Amino acid sequence: ISGYSLVIQARDSGTPPLSSSVTVNVDISDVNDNSPVFTPANYTAVIQENKPVGTSILQLVVTDKDSFHNGPPFTFTILTGNEEEEFTLDPHGVLRSAVIFKHMVSTEYVLCVQAKDSGKPQQVSHTYIQVRVIEESIHKPTAIPLEIFIVTMEDDFPGGVIGKIHATDQDVYDVLTYTLKSEQKSLFKVNSHDGKIIALGGLDNGKYVLNVSVSDGRFQVPIDVVVHVEQLLQEMLQNTVTIRFENVSPEDFVGLHMHGFRRTLRNAVLSQKQDSLHIISIQPVAGSNQLDMLFAVQIHSGGFYKPTYLIQKLTNARRHLENVIRISAILEKNCSGLDCQEQHCEQSLSIDSHSLMTYSTARISFVCPRFYRNVRCMC
Repeated sequence: ISGYSLVIQARDSGTPPLSSSVTVNVDISDVNDNSPVFTPANYTAVIQENKPVGTSILQLVVTDKDSFHNGPPFTFTILTGNEEEEFTLDPHGVLRSAVIFKHMVSTEYVLCVQAKDSGKPQQVSHTYIQVRVIEESIHKPTAIPLEIFIVTMEDDFPGGVIGKIHATDQDVYDVLTYTLKSEQKSLFKVNSHDGKIIALGGLDNGKYVLNVSVSDGRFQVPIDVVVHVEQLLQEMLQNTVTIRFENVSPEDFVGLHMHGFRRTLRNAVLSQKQDSLHIISIQPVAGSNQLDMLFAVQIHSGGFYKPTYLIQKLTNARRHLENVIRISAILEKNCSGLDCQEQHCEQSLSIDSHSLMTYSTARISFVCPRFYRNVRCMC
């Protein structure tokens, strides 16, 4: 307890008795009676041979229960095990290599490290660090090619995480890092630690091939990452049809079914090969295990097919479509619960281009805007 606040009252012996009170604040001054604490108490670390001088091996974690002026900053010292000065320990508690280690020379080092706090008198603690030298990487990383599809309204892409590179390495202790060639950093970024790909705002319509690589410190491997950006036209929203799927998650649809279903859907609804199928968005149906896919078809000569025409095509081809994935319903109007005739039901569709949904798998990622369907009776 760092302090107490007391209210003290003095009362006299008169009739009637009179009194007054005063507040007394008592601050408890800290003395340096706690030693630094290492977490964990002792450490084990590894370093691959032939790593360059200055390679980070370990970060020490130290806490102190005393107040701040009796705790950090801590002073770190290697007491034993570093007679040949193979290691350095910086003021932040990072243990680094001071030589290029060889597995054939020595496979293990044991260091005794002291941490001293800033109090007076100073308190000290000790920890032991076992450092193993292992053979350098012998396996190249392997990475899965990634294809990313981004759907956005015209010039209104806000940016964000659009996918993640999946890479592995058979060398147990390899740490993978990801890099993106510098000239592409004005449009995209790649997190060097986890491989997440971030797109910046304002992407133009088109195809982007990213120059990404993954490295284990010895081997560097290129990764095929292709980004397709499609900008929606306002006219598309007035000619959409929704296909509702049963028992499928967005990630499963993107990873397992989207390519096959797109191909089957094209065969079902396109009158000419030059017509274009646009998948605008996919979105889970709230409170269910269903999934809505919103799409429109652009006519090669201009304009879009009307929803009634597309629904007729879909109805005729439904059996073929369900060979790919189970369909719950084909929706143009969504008048369920409204007491009006079909021709008097008006549906409006709105897109929130700043509320992006990213459905990412190891091989494919789909980024689309959230949509809202509003239905009302006109009778």
